[in-house]
Amino acid sequence: MNDIGVRDSADVREVDVVVIGAGQAGLSSAYHLRRAGFEPERDFVVLDHSPRPGGAWQFRWPSLTYGKVHGMHALPGLELTGADPARPSSEVIAAYFASYEETFDLRVRRPVDVRAVREGDGGRLLVETSDGTWSTRALINATGTWDRPFWPRYPGQETFLGRQLHTAIYPGPEAFRGQRVIVVGGGASGTQHLMEIAPYAAATTWVTRRPPVYNEGPFDENLGRAAVALVDERVRAGLPPQSVVSVTGLPLNDAIRQARADGVLDRLPMFDRITPSGVEWGDGRRVDADVILWATGFRPAIEHLAPLKLRGPGGGIQAEDTRVVADPRIHLVGYGPSASTIGANRAGRAAVRDIKRLLAEAPVAV
Repeated sequence: MNDIGVRDSADVREVDVVVIGAGQAGLSSAYHLRRAGFEPERDFVVLDHSPRPGGAWQFRWPSLTYGKVHGMHALPGLELTGADPARPSSEVIAAYFASYEETFDLRVRRPVDVRAVREGDGGRLLVETSDGTWSTRALINATGTWDRPFWPRYPGQETFLGRQLHTAIYPGPEAFRGQRVIVVGGGASGTQHLMEIAPYAAATTWVTRRPPVYNEGPFDENLGRAAVALVDERVRAGLPPQSVVSVTGLPLNDAIRQARADGVLDRLPMFDRITPSGVEWGDGRRVDADVILWATGFRPAIEHLAPLKLRGPGGGIQAEDTRVVADPRIHLVGYGPSASTIGANRAGRAAVRDIKRLLAEAPVAV
């Protein structure tokens, strides 16, 4: 580790490790850095572009209460206890993350936008940000996906006279009162939106590319491991990661059973075009709509890594565990198999262990 602390040289500050992102993955990584003997602001910095603590959770829609959150796993070293299940998850988890940052003195710098990561001198990486440039020996990228909502493109999309919005800016069910709503997407968000909106909307239509897969059994540890293994296989092969949820199916709970019985979750195949008044299929079927809600997921927010040319021919970044195969100085935490909250905790620990070994082997450039 760097015994001389942060050094300023022509407005470039030097540390051993830069962590980009202060969601679950970034905070877990910062915690394990501290436990390994790294000091914040001396040996590492955490850069977060969000205005306040909470990661992507702070932007979740108000109707997603803490009691509706599935699989929120506590950060290492500090449990989340006594939370009101009726309180918005955005408030509960943001407060928890803020307490976590303070408890472990992680000194997150925000709001800081990371614009690019480039090759530097002496085996270092240069992290160019809205708050200056950092020179680092290793990088933990924990930027998640929330900042890159995926909007599919369909013929006629620009002609639609109603509203189009994405899960990333979903305002809650009351905003759709009396409207005809098409929800696109077969994941957890799409089904949650449909079930919330249906009592308020004049009509709802559910459209997905593939028929939904329901998981009737319990989501146990074995199923979770199998799902993570499938995602990990893609990342190791250099393919774009799928979400863990995409390979587990939808849990067939009482709420989903009731929604299916009520006809809310009657799925239609993907339409072929969008018209000014709605959507149409190739067989002539059409549905008029006031709103198209795209619950079509997110992509990894890793554009700032583009100067390093890490993407392979498969379209993704090949990684083993969290370490980028093409550049062992870089770890992707919260990417692919570590995108779940418990996965991010474990990945943060693994990344720090690997980085500590890397830095011990590589001499500090003078």
